Amino acid sequence: MAHNQVEGYAQRKLFAAHWSMEAVTVALEKGDVFQSIFRVNAYNRIEAYCKIDGVPVDVLISGFHSQNRAVEGDIVAIKVEPFSSWTKMKGTIESSRHPAVEDNNLLAGVSESNNDNCRRKKKTDASMECVCNTNGKPFPEKSLHNVNDNFHGQNGQELIRPASSGYIDGNNQFELDHSMACSSGERREVETVAEKLCTMISSYPSKRPTGRVVAIIERSARRKAIVGFLRIKQWLFSRESCRKDMKKAKLLLLSSKREYIQLIPTDPKYPKMMIPVKSLPNSIMKRLEDCDLTLEMELVAVQIIEWNEEYDIPCAHVVHIFGRGGEVESQIAAILFQNAVDSSDFPPEAMACIPHVPWRIPEEEFQHRRDLRNLCTFTIDPATASDFDDALSVERLPNDIYRVGVHIADVSYFVLPDTALDVEAQIRSTSVYLLQHKLPMLPPLFSDNLGSLSPGLERLAFSIIWDINLGGEVLDRWIGRTVVQSCCKLSYEHAQDIIDGTLNVESLNDGCPQLHGHFTWSDVITSVQNLHEISVVLKEKRFKDGALSLEIPKTVFLFDEDGIPYDSVLSGRTKSNFLVEEFMLLANRTAAEVITRAYPSSALLRRHPEPKLSKLREFEAFCSKQGLQLDTSTSGQLHQSLECIRHELKNDSVLFHVLMSYATRPMQLATYFCSGDVTDAGNDWGHYALAVPLYTHFTSPLRRYPDIIVHRTLAATLEAEDMCLQQIRMLNLNGEKLFKRCFTGLSFNKEEVETFDIQKALSDAAMKHAVPCTELLGGVAAHCNERKLASRHVKDATDKLYMWLLLRNKEVFLSEARVLGLGPKFMSIYVAKLAIERRIYYDEVEGLTAEWLEVTSTLVLNFHPNNRSHRRGTASKFKPIEEVAMITSPYNMVSETDISGDSGNSDSATESGSSKHADIEPAVFPLVLHLLSTVPVALHPIGGDDGPLDIGARLYMTSYFC
Repeated sequence: MAHNQVEGYAQRKLFAAHWSMEAVTVALEKGDVFQSIFRVNAYNRIEAYCKIDGVPVDVLISGFHSQNRAVEGDIVAIKVEPFSSWTKMKGTIESSRHPAVEDNNLLAGVSESNNDNCRRKKKTDASMECVCNTNGKPFPEKSLHNVNDNFHGQNGQELIRPASSGYIDGNNQFELDHSMACSSGERREVETVAEKLCTMISSYPSKRPTGRVVAIIERSARRKAIVGFLRIKQWLFSRESCRKDMKKAKLLLLSSKREYIQLIPTDPKYPKMMIPVKSLPNSIMKRLEDCDLTLEMELVAVQIIEWNEEYDIPCAHVVHIFGRGGEVESQIAAILFQNAVDSSDFPPEAMACIPHVPWRIPEEEFQHRRDLRNLCTFTIDPATASDFDDALSVERLPNDIYRVGVHIADVSYFVLPDTALDVEAQIRSTSVYLLQHKLPMLPPLFSDNLGSLSPGLERLAFSIIWDINLGGEVLDRWIGRTVVQSCCKLSYEHAQDIIDGTLNVESLNDGCPQLHGHFTWSDVITSVQNLHEISVVLKEKRFKDGALSLEIPKTVFLFDEDGIPYDSVLSGRTKSNFLVEEFMLLANRTAAEVITRAYPSSALLRRHPEPKLSKLREFEAFCSKQGLQLDTSTSGQLHQSLECIRHELKNDSVLFHVLMSYATRPMQLATYFCSGDVTDAGNDWGHYALAVPLYTHFTSPLRRYPDIIVHRTLAATLEAEDMCLQQIRMLNLNGEKLFKRCFTGLSFNKEEVETFDIQKALSDAAMKHAVPCTELLGGVAAHCNERKLASRHVKDATDKLYMWLLLRNKEVFLSEARVLGLGPKFMSIYVAKLAIERRIYYDEVEGLTAEWLEVTSTLVLNFHPNNRSHRRGTASKFKPIEEVAMITSPYNMVSETDISGDSGNSDSATESGSSKHADIEPAVFPLVLHLLSTVPVALHPIGGDDGPLDIGARLYMTSYFC
């Protein structure tokens, strides 16, 4: 057993003691430590990285002692080590042009660099503890919902409210200078320290800062839901008595109060753990007593209980059992559990908030909304979509001007603040997609019915309407609440057929969707064509203004009638996808601009940081080696460079996809944030890829909670603006002065909205629509970021699961791959057909020699089956060649036919050489490889009942010359 917590042993401390929270607070203020999120390298767990805002290079935390018991996702305090301890940046060559630097503690002032995500995440996570429901799924405790704790109820009475109110009022909120958590002097000290660190990194680009964890500020929620396999055989058969006498083993088991069983996590970023036998659930204990070895095949979830200074691995308790690791249902349940995704039914109190069906729009709503039912409006969505939260319209005006409308379901009309439905939506935060079905953020009774812009039905909407000329310039706009009625439900395929001209009035057939109202197919077709024409102009203008696109084909699985994947194809987006995207982007940008004008300290925005500098340099070096020019000075220049490379590689699309995959590595995740938390709007509010200063999410309120918050903020803005317009009308009855829209119009005068009357109107409207204050909104943003990241992890994990299933059905999948990286021990490859990267390790393989020529970056692999090798100092053999290469006999390759795109019913390739992949020829030894060489590989499934799921890759070779 690999731990030191054994009864009777003299305990020796393996780790340094964590600092107290008081000491950490003082050190942060002095600039002695940084606060950051602890991220582990999935390929090498002894390497972890901590990002510090404003610093272009992540800090390396290398070795278990430096990591000091932190695990993936923890918020930690790290101390940056002296310059002499910094390590060489991977992929760089040491330069001697810089003078030696002495350890003069230049970084003594390093501290937290406005780490908004960490600070706000702590506030939210404290209120979002994971518990287990009756189905064993972890999800946030609903009674701890804090977003609405400080809102006004529907009857206008004030709810529970701390001294610092959670809603916006006129007494303390409307000072346009953003309030910050620290004084200007403290901020300046932090900036100075961060600037020192940046200066050092800039002066020595080949060096990476290193550090060590001195405290865990907040433990990750993932500590409560780590999935893995119990090593039962290791525990049972390590005892001589168990092998000789099972009855004696049972007695030993029952009397051993300090015994432990090891758990191997499925996620390599987490350490092995020890599980006290006495803590095991009764169901597992009974199977242990019976020496049931099938327990090793069961997926279980554990919670880390403690990890003291004397432990070399943490102690944990089993909290859930999912079932056999090779079963799809068990894997999906585990994926949802470890990402805290709630798959249970919506509670009755939430369902009670939904109006009874059939439901009609109240008459008073027609008095307060613009009636757009006579406008040719339609939706464009995937063919399988059941909820429609956005619709489009277009009218052609004189002088080649188009009036384009984006109409979004008015979800905030139904999902009222502080209701059970609002609580549930905020906790879930986002819909989660599992390839064949989804876990909705809102009940399907609402999202697929009352809240959906279904064709032929009158629905409430939030609309943004622009007048746009053929140059893509917005001449005017209107924003407001409306009543709409979609006339048609188009799929992306229908819209694409209209764009291509294959669907027209003459070619209509039974496969076309039903039309509603008085509109004709000619109206719909003309509208789609006009929208496409404008979207092309908007897209060209957007990229001319500096936007970046990293479009990569996605893997799409093909399922049989039983829901089992039998093949996969690469699919890219079409013109109809881009049509919808352009107008959604424009709507989100418009909403961001308007709510930031009205509530500069309480706008929920979305930002995309600049790429990681070190990764960007690696990409530049990669392209340079291939003779490709790359300009990464701005997002726009990077986009133009990639477009030039696309043209250069027009005859090698696989290589271009490899480059695009490489280009995504430096990119950081976009995140939600509260505008009041970030003062430097010029640098920190912008969206790098879109090249816009302000951005938010407005267009998908049925599946994203931030959009609901934005809708409420926009509703408050519109109401305040209407109040101001009414006052101006009353003051100008004789028409002496024209009035204008102070927030939603194209122009904006900041001084005009700073008047007492306008600020009072904004305050009253914010209270009515429950616009969160800065502090509260930061917590909402952090929780939404965490949930969005969790949904992404779920998608990635389910994609991997179904790819694993696909390969399990085929046993072995042959394909060509491109070499992304080479070295003396392993190579990285990119498999274009599946759009995945894998590694092949060839060091210490029986009979295999690897000659690495670093000067020319050349690898030579040769196989001598009769040569037997042994590791130095041990009698154990090297790993067998079968782990690295699938070697087929040339005599078994006579009658091969291609099944690379066939269904799962086809015969699979086998080790004996009965491969059906005629178009994939095996390579021969000696194998000479360079960067971007093409090499045949065999992919195969790993794990299931006997370990974590993975996709293995081996070289596909012939024994002809062996």
